[in-house]
Amino acid sequence: MKELVEFIVKSFVDNPDKVVVEEVEGEKTTVIELKVDPADLGKVIGRQGRTARAIRTILGAAGIKRGKRVVLEILE
Repeated sequence: MKELVEFIVKSFVDNPDKVVVEEVEGEKTTVIELKVDPADLGKVIGRQGRTARAIRTILGAAGIKRGKRVVLEILE
């Protein structure tokens, strides 16, 4: 999951070297913490949160395949 988020986000930000993704595993839930350059934060969130929602949808589908719930947290 971590690699999936990294690949997606690094594809469209201006500073891909500043993308940091951390994965916190739980029993039934996995939390993905995403940190990006402050200048790229708007790109990751998107207009009215559409980009962030799309990433969360992809993670949800991938999580169902693994039998886990996946939560994306975008940190400032």
